[in-house]
Amino acid sequence: MNEELPSIEILGIPIACIDASEALMEIERLQQRQSPALVAYINAHSINLARENFSYRDVLVASDLNLNDGSGVALAARIQGRRFKENLNGSDFNVDILRLASRRAWSVFLLGAAEGVADTAAQRLKARIDGLNIVGTHSGYFKETSTEKVVAAIRASEADLVMVAMGNPRQEEWLAANLESTGARIGVGVGAFFDFTAGTVPRAPGWMNRFGVEWVWRLAQEPRRMWRRYIVGNPLFLARVVRSRLGARNRKVNG
Repeated sequence: MNEELPSIEILGIPIACIDASEALMEIERLQQRQSPALVAYINAHSINLARENFSYRDVLVASDLNLNDGSGVALAARIQGRRFKENLNGSDFNVDILRLASRRAWSVFLLGAAEGVADTAAQRLKARIDGLNIVGTHSGYFKETSTEKVVAAIRASEADLVMVAMGNPRQEEWLAANLESTGARIGVGVGAFFDFTAGTVPRAPGWMNRFGVEWVWRLAQEPRRMWRRYIVGNPLFLARVVRSRLGARNRKVNG
């Protein structure tokens, strides 16, 4: 990540401490570099996964831009006596990225979700954002042996920006391994963004997003799939943050 960007490190993962306008400026700067750039959203769940999956942790540490997403990392920052400038929730901020793409005439490829979902999301996004140029879509359900074919399709589309909706950690790991080969300048892991946009998964009410409790809505919508992530994962994350903070204080006192 750009060393000039202010950041907050949470359990070893650096997260940019910037607002939406600053994040867009950084994405625009990254797009102009010679090498492609990976943008990742960091929340309590992704950090929990990174504590157990070292290859995923390495991807997040090496990411070109990590953005704070949700109340978990906001609380973790406050435990350290810090605050993020604003919550850069991916499902909202992705639209800002696509508006930037439209203004700068960047072409976009949507990769991920179930068959047909990216197509529907693309239609709705083009209707919502004037001038948005989506040059291709592909579902996220393909065998590893088909990766070369998918990469070739993105490369043939000449997309500048590729959004990948495969969930953590697959989407970030896929981008880390394949972004350069796609020819795209920017790769963003976007989670359930296509599902929300297409309407296949209902989005939480706006007030829940503003207060950082969208996870409560998602748990209520998909309890069997989400209970471990939130009921087990959220307390585990906070316990890890508090333990890390206490350990840092003890080292400071004893050092």
